[in-house]
Amino acid sequence: MVLFAGVMMLVGGLLEVFRGIMAIAEDDVFVTTPRYVFKFDLTSWGWIHLVLGALIAVVGFFVIKGAAWARIVGIFLVSLGLIGNFLDLPYYPLWSLVIIALDVFVIWALAVYQED
Repeated sequence: MVLFAGVMMLVGGLLEVFRGIMAIAEDDVFVTTPRYVFKFDLTSWGWIHLVLGALIAVVGFFVIKGAAWARIVGIFLVSLGLIGNFLDLPYYPLWSLVIIALDVFVIWALAVYQED
């Protein structure tokens, strides 16, 4: 299960990097929501997703390698990613919901792992 979580972190992190690049380039894929409480500029969301996605992908690589510290850092970073996707929900709703569901599973897989 941890191997799957690491692979999902690596792939999900790379997809978040691509999502960040799309937002920085101000792609037309994103919905504009003028009356949202957590309103940020689309470029700001892009940089947040870019940096967080890169960190998650790197830590996911170390989770695959079996580093114990990476599981703890992975739980923290994936939790931040989950919160970021929740706050970004109005801009790209379906993708945000998919990533939130995957993040919950990754957090669970990293949290329940016990070394033999």
